[in-house]
Amino acid sequence: MVIDRYGTDIFTHDPHAARRAQRARAREIPASLGEVVEEVETGWVGEITRVEKSGGLHVVELTDRHERVRTFPLGPGFLLDGAPVILTPPRPCERTGAGRGAPPPRRTASGSLARPDARSTVALPSRIFVEGRHDADLIQKVWGEDLGYDGVAVELLEGVDRLEEVLAAFGPGPGRRAGVLVDHFVPGSKESRHVERVLAHLPGAPHVLVLGHPYVDVWQAVKPHRVGLSAWPNVPRSMDIKVGTLHALGLPAETQADIAAGWRAILARVRDYRDVEASLIGRVEELIDFVLSDRYGPSSV
Repeated sequence: MVIDRYGTDIFTHDPHAARRAQRARAREIPASLGEVVEEVETGWVGEITRVEKSGGLHVVELTDRHERVRTFPLGPGFLLDGAPVILTPPRPCERTGAGRGAPPPRRTASGSLARPDARSTVALPSRIFVEGRHDADLIQKVWGEDLGYDGVAVELLEGVDRLEEVLAAFGPGPGRRAGVLVDHFVPGSKESRHVERVLAHLPGAPHVLVLGHPYVDVWQAVKPHRVGLSAWPNVPRSMDIKVGTLHALGLPAETQADIAAGWRAILARVRDYRDVEASLIGRVEELIDFVLSDRYGPSSV
């Protein structure tokens, strides 16, 4: 038997009526700072801590009880006190918390809650190592305030080929952890094979965590729309990736000074963590948790 859910006359029965009725029951409310809502598709529950316009769309930032942050587009698909709601842009006075008493807490570029009296502290024995200056620049731009408060110094490897030499000189051990960020760290790459060989016989290897991102160069961890591209160019292996990228951006790339100026132009477009790919954010956050675990214990995230 074949069941025709539309019946013999499609105008006498609407199979989508129930869904439309449910949607119609959702009431529109302004996305007010401090309200706690649930995003239906992901189940993410958090306090509304920011509402802004991004890429022509209004988005809402929800911060959960562990201070983790996610951003969603405004509109339907939220629950408030268990009831469906459609979030709309807040009234002008609510965008910055005006009219609600104290302003919303300030956040660092990484999305963390800023400490009111945060000051840089003496550096811990533990360190984060990155391959080059541009990696360090990007980490400083997004996570610098957090790292300064926690006393985590970032040092340069000057290439993954120096990993063994640098770690041997550093001497990882209890209370002296090393987190390492590697470019193009994907299974089967020469970088991943080199790291495996180094850690296989390195004294103190359990106190070392090597993570990486899939990009050949950390430039590509910046979201391409921030520099006016829909995607980063596919630079042939015969050409230096920085040179090919700057050519795609219409910028000079003849000298090291050109390349340095091009990177400064890209870095200037990075405002905070939202302008960086999640594949880098997750790895850096994990490295920070690792080197701080002796001070704070395992991360609750």
